[in-house]
Amino acid sequence: MKLLVRNLSRATTEQELRTLFAAHGKVTTCNLVLDKETGQSKGFAFVEMPNDIESKSAIKALNQLSVDKSKIRVKYADE
Repeated sequence: MKLLVRNLSRATTEQELRTLFAAHGKVTTCNLVLDKETGQSKGFAFVEMPNDIESKSAIKALNQLSVDKSKIRVKYADE
């Protein structure tokens, strides 16, 4: 399942996201979206988890969680 993670702090790294989601199950990909010109985070990312039960658990546990002083939002990505 592909998840959309929004409202990320510009300081949050891809590795931090992978670790955060891995606590809830297997993460196949983690892609922090970066600005092409500056290389800075655009404040959102996509995380893929192959197991539906684990992805639901991650959404329930991580949605509205405060990470790097930002309350993140996690939901299924529109395909």
